[in-house]
Order: sequence, then C-alpha cells, then structure tokens
Amino acid sequence: MGARIAKCFASPHRSDHMLMHPFTIAFLASLALATGVKLWLAARHVRHVSGNRELLPAEFAASITLAAHRKAADYTVAKTRLSMIEAALGALMVLVFTLGGGLEAISAGWTGAFESGGYAHGIALILSIVVIGSVVDLPFGIYRTFVIEQRFGFNRMTARLFVADLAKHTVVGAAIGIPLLFCVLWLMARMGVNWWWYVWLAWAAFNLLLLTLYPTLIAPLFNKFNPLEDSSLRERIENLLKKCGFRAQGLFVMDSSKRSSHGNAYFTGFGRAKRIVLFDTLIQRLSPAEIEAVLAHELGHFSHSHVWKRIVVLFLSSLALLWLLGQLIGLDWFYTSLGVQTKSMAMALMLFFMALPSFAFLLQPLTSYFSRRQEFEADAYAALHSQAGDLVQALVKLYRDNAATLTPDPVHSAFYDSHPPAMTRIARLHAAPAA
Repeated sequence: MGARIAKCFASPHRSDHMLMHPFTIAFLASLALATGVKLWLAARHVRHVSGNRELLPAEFAASITLAAHRKAADYTVAKTRLSMIEAALGALMVLVFTLGGGLEAISAGWTGAFESGGYAHGIALILSIVVIGSVVDLPFGIYRTFVIEQRFGFNRMTARLFVADLAKHTVVGAAIGIPLLFCVLWLMARMGVNWWWYVWLAWAAFNLLLLTLYPTLIAPLFNKFNPLEDSSLRERIENLLKKCGFRAQGLFVMDSSKRSSHGNAYFTGFGRAKRIVLFDTLIQRLSPAEIEAVLAHELGHFSHSHVWKRIVVLFLSSLALLWLLGQLIGLDWFYTSLGVQTKSMAMALMLFFMALPSFAFLLQPLTSYFSRRQEFEADAYAALHSQAGDLVQALVKLYRDNAATLTPDPVHSAFYDSHPPAMTRIARLHAAPAA
C-alpha cells in the first residue's frame, strides 16, 4: 500500500505538481494540525469530565444533586463525541473539495449551463458547496436534536417543526444570501484591484442593516415574541434599565419552549431597535430577582461597549482577510496548489474560506480569553447594579437545568470556552463588592 501511494505521488500528473507546492504542504500541515488538536482536546475533555462524573464539587453540593452532576457529565460527553466525528468529517470534506478535485468537478458541471466565470456560474458553484455542506451536516443536526437532546430531556422539537425550520432557514438564507453574493461577485469583477475595499464596505453595511432588521423582520419567522405581561417583573426590569441608563424598544418573551427546555435571555437589535428577550423557560425557572441579575449582566456588556468592540474586531479582521484574498486572487499557484485549474472570483472565495479556518484555528484561545474577560466584566457590573447572590443563584440554576458540566477539562476550557468555568465565575461573584 505504501508503495502504491508513493507511486501516485511520483507520477507526472497535475496532482503531483500540486502536492509538491510549498503552499500545498502548508495547507495540509495546518489542516492536520487543526484537526489533530480538535480531536486531542475533545478526547481530553471526555476523559476529564468522565473521570469527575462521581465527584460533585463541594461548592455546589447544596444546590446541585449528584444525579444532576452525572447527567451534565453524560450530556457533555455525548455532545463532545459527536463533535469529534464532525471535526474529522469536516477535514475530509475540505480535502475532497480541494485536493480531491471536488470544486473543479462542480465548476465543470455547471459550465454547460452557465458561462464559465460569469455571475450565474459563480453563484451556482457557491450554492452547490453550501447545499452539499448542509446535506452532510443534516444527519448531525437530526442526531443532536432527536437523539442527544431527546435522551437528556431537552428536546421539544417535533419532526414537523424541524422540517418547517429547515425550510424557513433555506428560504431566508437564499433570499438574503443570493443577492448579497451577486453584489460581492459584481464588485469583485468591476472595482479593479481594490475590489476588496468595496466588498468590505458592502459587507459591513449589510451586517449593520441585518443587526437592525433581524429582531422585527427575521426572528418572528421562527418564534413568537409577546410583550412581557408580568407587571411586577416588568416594573423591576424597567427600574433596572433606568438605573443603568439603558433604553430598549421593548421587553419580550420568546416561546423557546416549543423547541427546547433550555433557558436563556438575550439582548438583540442595534441602535433604537434593541430588544430584551426572555425565554419563557427562563421565566418559569428563575425568580424575579434572579432574572433582574441576569439582565444586569447583559447590561454590563453594553455598559462596557463589548458589543461595539466585537463588531470593530469583526470588521477589522474581515477587512484584513479580504485584503489578503485580494493579494492571492491573481496568483496561479493559489489555485493549483489547492487542486483547482479554473480561476474565477467565486472559486477564489471558496478556496480561501475553505483553507482559512485551518490556518486561523490556533487563534481560538486568544478570542476565548478576551470573551471570558468580558464575561467577568459583565458579572462585576451586575454585582454593582443588582445582588451578586441573585446572579449566583441564577447561574447555578442555569448550570443545573441546562446540564452544563461543572468540571470541564482546563485545557479544553481555556481553548474554547467563551464563558469562565462555573467555579471560577461564582468564586469571583462571591468576592464582589455588594451592590
């Protein structure tokens, strides 16, 4: 077998030249490293969580039962094992599309219907990749919802609702994505060598518009949002908003219970379109004081301009990436080293965004670190504008009811987790100054 592989790599075909290019080697090395680290971290996480399955942290002994701790461990392990399969399959799909000739074959397949390199051809190529990726991901979504979530008592989604959601996502995605894609390809073709600057401006404007319109035009397609009817809770929240100097368009309750029993709350919208949304499951589980503390935490993110900071980082990083693509798009080796002979704007986009995640993967711990810092800042803000004890009680209930593990692997947590570990977070809240 080894001799056959060596013979294939030594044969004087296009794939031989492609695989010998330094960028091909760098791409394969980054893909192997990223996939290997993902699997290693997941395996560590499974071992650590399983090894602590019978060891309930003393700090939570009074509020979380050993049975609930075991459930959280088993739930975490089940999700992590599924993610390992997804990571391996995802790497394989990238190889199939690039060095395996998948992109080239799809491009050739659409050439008979559309002019090669034209807008229709480019859109068909990109949509084909999106559809194939969605079909590959679909069994994982079904298994996650109807096996894992069902097994642990969280799923309330029916097959009919699952299909309806899938259809809505498809229609909304096409209605938004196809015009945006056409706009991007048009700018790439018409704006000369600095096309990346115009694409970035269009992309940034689109995202700001979407942030503004999402709460009122898109979100209601999937959930019902009713004004908060509990007058005492509404008054409590309005007093908190007034104290924090925050204005919202409204307080709404979302019917999240029709899909899942998980509880949460969030702020959505942009500018004057900001809304406060409470999951109906959250209202059922938390006391008014605990809900106030959770919302105070969310207000902390706005007070510290975390939302704006994330938008700025997102926009600046996207500008840098589009500039980089602008430098690569005219280079023959960028295409051939990734298994493609057909040069086009759409092909360049696909290659770039397939190769990029592997090269950028090792930046994940940095983004996770800054996210955890922001969570600590939001917690401190909540402790000053509500009762830290109420936030602690709310967090404990959310950890318990959402089956979030209390004993994550430290390395896995440092690499991935956007929120601090439960024990660290609650210890800081206990030490926070009283409101």
